[in-house]
Amino acid sequence: MKISDPMMIYPTKNGEKITSAHEVTTATIVGICVGSILAIFTFAVLSYYCYRRRASRETRELTAIFKKGLPREPLVPRKSKPVRSASTGLSGVKESPSPTIHKSSSDGRGNGLSLFRQLATTVPEDEIMYHVGQRKTIDNDKTPTFAEEKEVTEEKPTKLGKLHFRFKYIKEKRELLVTIVGCTDLPVKDLNTGTADPYVKLQLLPEKQHKVKTRVLRKTLKPVYDEDFTFYGINSSQVQTTTLHFIVLSFDRYSRDDVIGEVIYPLPNLEDEMLEKQNTVEREISPRSLKIRSQGRGELLVSLCYQPAASRLTVVILKARKLPKLDVTGLCNPYVKIYLMYNKQRIAKKKTLVKKRTLDPVFNESFIFEAPYNEGLENISLELVVLDWDRVTKNEVIGRLNIGSKTGGTTQQHWADVSHSPRRQIAEWHKLQE
Repeated sequence: MKISDPMMIYPTKNGEKITSAHEVTTATIVGICVGSILAIFTFAVLSYYCYRRRASRETRELTAIFKKGLPREPLVPRKSKPVRSASTGLSGVKESPSPTIHKSSSDGRGNGLSLFRQLATTVPEDEIMYHVGQRKTIDNDKTPTFAEEKEVTEEKPTKLGKLHFRFKYIKEKRELLVTIVGCTDLPVKDLNTGTADPYVKLQLLPEKQHKVKTRVLRKTLKPVYDEDFTFYGINSSQVQTTTLHFIVLSFDRYSRDDVIGEVIYPLPNLEDEMLEKQNTVEREISPRSLKIRSQGRGELLVSLCYQPAASRLTVVILKARKLPKLDVTGLCNPYVKIYLMYNKQRIAKKKTLVKKRTLDPVFNESFIFEAPYNEGLENISLELVVLDWDRVTKNEVIGRLNIGSKTGGTTQQHWADVSHSPRRQIAEWHKLQE
């Protein structure tokens, strides 16, 4: 069978006529239609495959983590999403008394709980209910008493070497000249070479306006700097209240520099004649962590709520108090990191904002974690780390807190209360540990 369109006749110069005809067979039409259908179908299949692969990539990664701890069926947890709080307080929060009861106002800006429908209004802290009565003793619980916790274990400081420096004050020019000579017997920070890459930072306290540092000397435990630093505009009355704060660090190319230790030297009350002479000083370098051991690590107020239907665990970092003084000025810059643990593996993490220059920070920040479906809180736990933020050096850990079904003490009881009281917000004070 042939399909022809109307014949077209074209005349030529010689008077001849040329006839043209276009003929298309049935097989050609069928082939074109089948090819088009196959191309459309192939494109649709490839698009659907790419979409499914992209959507399930993250789910497969989390499933692989859970399979390590599961003997039978794998669990696919959903990705947790952070929640920004909208209010500044909690309503209907149940809070237990601290070992050292001390009420403080929760002033300061913070984020409340925008996803809690039952927490619609703000209630002052003194209206929060406290636990009444005694808790049941947990088996094999060897929690120390408050008197035992208050005792401080005295540890011998680790020898970190010595710092050598000189200072001189010129009254006429109102100049304070400090010379950092060097260090001796520094500890090893690079295990591959058995050396360190030390340098020294110097700042004047309490103003903390004058900051200088030496050059980095490579692969040595006995650096010699012999560098002079002149501080201008210092009156003679300021010299008597000025403190030299040295921090000895080891340079690290791939991470934050390691803090070896520090030296705090208040300028003595000397006469002008003695100050104008070159005064040579040698001091032992002391570790910063000893301050934490002598002062204690403070307490953290944490509120938890478990929603079994949605498999969600809400963690609210309310506030902290009695944090150690990590600076000569008596302040620190704390923030909190929260890790969700599943069979002792970290599967999610979040952190609060940094609160500048305070020992009693108020956070009021809420975080939502997706828990494994239909498993409860048996195999998961929380690890909270309170750190002191530093712009230059490595952030120092103030204390840690583990809350779970096998942590023991008040943290284990807090976890049990949350498990047995779903959809209820329960807050408790916990002491930070090393």
